[in-house]
Amino acid sequence: MGEVSELSGLFISAFISSTVAPGGSEAVLAYLVSVGHYPVGYLLIVATIGNTLGAMTTWWLGVLAAKKFPVETMLPERKQSMLNIVKKKGSWTLLFSWLPVVGDALCFAGGWLKLPWLPACLFILVGKLGRYAAIAWLFI
Repeated sequence: MGEVSELSGLFISAFISSTVAPGGSEAVLAYLVSVGHYPVGYLLIVATIGNTLGAMTTWWLGVLAAKKFPVETMLPERKQSMLNIVKKKGSWTLLFSWLPVVGDALCFAGGWLKLPWLPACLFILVGKLGRYAAIAWLFI
């Protein structure tokens, strides 16, 4: 039972950390890696999937927001140029979804800008996996 609760705790923490709510998934992962009860790869999978699903939830909230608040009507003209940069770079910007504070906004913007679902999900996953791999490597 302890195994299930530790792994589900990691998953839930990772999910919550990737939505607008604060979370401490990095600390949970670091602890579980340092204890050594689980293969590191398994912990990376659990944390990455949870965090990616949380980010995609935020992405979907952006999609819903775009239906009520179209991008073109929400930003002043001077900020449209910044928006055009994000549109131009597209889903690639979601590689940085792992960044604190900015990452959640990027995921929301990705949905709001209607970036394609599959590339958005893949870039988010790669960014999240990279961050968790770096944390795990520090605590092995």
